[in-house]
Amino acid sequence: MDEFMQAAIEEAKIGLSEGGIPIGSVLVRNGEIIARGHNKRVQEQNPILHGEMDCLNNAGRIGSYQDTVIYSTLMPCYMCAGTIVQFKIPKVIVGENRTFNGAEQFMKQYGVEVITLDLPECYEMMQDFITKNPELWSEDICE
Repeated sequence: MDEFMQAAIEEAKIGLSEGGIPIGSVLVRNGEIIARGHNKRVQEQNPILHGEMDCLNNAGRIGSYQDTVIYSTLMPCYMCAGTIVQFKIPKVIVGENRTFNGAEQFMKQYGVEVITLDLPECYEMMQDFITKNPELWSEDICE
């Protein structure tokens, strides 16, 4: 597994250790991580602070995102995918999409390259969380 997905997994584990939802993300430019984030909806009582949103917020104003890649442990939802499309991030690398399909087709429709790695570690972490916290998970995905 590459270092960037490993960093996203570390972020997901931080979120879980804080009592939140284990979804992590990193933003990469020129082979270096320029921002990290994890889902903080629970910790900060903020309904839009998904892992990708936290990561992009932590990146701050970096000008163009057209030479970046965003990594996420889980397929981005429509809110996060909309931000990825709006910022013209050309590539998303995803840990898994079995527990949540997200907005893969939406991103592809707008020219975003989406690569799903189907990593057992990401899948098992989410499955375990969903089994133990079904109401919190349903809230996160608005079901």
